[in-house]
Amino acid sequence: MTNTDKVMHERIHSLLSSQPLAVLSTQRNGQPYSSLMAFAYTDDLREIIVATGNSTRKHQNILEESRVSLLVDNRSNSEEDFHAAAALTVLGVASRMAADERLAYEELYLKRHPYLQEFLAAPSTTLFKIEINHYLLATRFQSVMEYHIKNEVDLFS
Repeated sequence: MTNTDKVMHERIHSLLSSQPLAVLSTQRNGQPYSSLMAFAYTDDLREIIVATGNSTRKHQNILEESRVSLLVDNRSNSEEDFHAAAALTVLGVASRMAADERLAYEELYLKRHPYLQEFLAAPSTTLFKIEINHYLLATRFQSVMEYHIKNEVDLFS
């Protein structure tokens, strides 16, 4: 890992750890759909975990199109945001959690959100793992840095 990668990893980790919620963007038939979500992440930044009810639009959207993005930011809705806020765009592919890995990811998720234990235990809740392709970190509304986890096919095609 290069020094630049180490710095990016630290900045991303710091932002993710400071925010309990992200905006998840899915799509269906070319129409974007955004949802506020609790999330957890792995220390290596390769995966983000989200949970949703089986009857939600986002659940259906992910099943139809697995490419998703998340936005995590630290804005305070003040003028200072124009100088100090950071926004992290996360691009990845979501899939339902495999039964043999669910317990470890449940622990990770509940460590961050213990108050969601009942929701997560419900049979109508699905746990999704988002495998990260790359991160884009914007600061001061002008400076954008990228951190690639995987060599990826063009995500925007």
